[in-house]
Amino acid sequence: MSSRERILGRVRRALADVPRDERPYEEVIARDYLREHGRRGAAETVDLLARNLAGYRALVHRCAAGEVAATVAGLLAARGARTVLVPAGLDPDWVAACGAERVGDRAESTPDELDLVDSVVTGCAVAIAETGTIVLDGSAGQGRRRVTLVPDHHVCVVRVPDQVVASVPLALPRLDPARPLTWISGPSATSDIELSRVEGVHGPRTLEVVLAE
Repeated sequence: MSSRERILGRVRRALADVPRDERPYEEVIARDYLREHGRRGAAETVDLLARNLAGYRALVHRCAAGEVAATVAGLLAARGARTVLVPAGLDPDWVAACGAERVGDRAESTPDELDLVDSVVTGCAVAIAETGTIVLDGSAGQGRRRVTLVPDHHVCVVRVPDQVVASVPLALPRLDPARPLTWISGPSATSDIELSRVEGVHGPRTLEVVLAE
């Protein structure tokens, strides 16, 4: 029996005598709290997202939807990326102009193989302005969770304003809790050791976000 099976077995035993409640989760939990802070238009919400992403040391680039390919190609070239991981379902136009060798998202890829990839380009499920957070759910164009955690450089394209919401409460209804959600607020960083900030410990050292309007 694996550790996973042991843990799930303990959870099942702990819940064995709990009566089932068939009501939707949204009805069981009251949602009468403040859902966003202040009133903003779409443009103001996107501006707030850009500021908070930058506050977390993400590199933010704004462009028109038709300029995504050139923007992404420029970012990869500036990085000196020779290889770029392209998840299944990613808009092919986004990487049409890049000169790097494209690597597919394969289930059999090992962490060592992924570590050799210079960059990864993905889309996202939703972006949260108030917290400067990008959420990935593993759907088309986003790849498996590990492809955005192992490579050192992540370029994430956000369609604005469609994929941008003001707050976490407004983001949750857009997300499926059964999917593998990855919440990203800036590049990976920790200050655990002597309060010295170190980036790239458990995720990409560099996060670049392209806001495509």
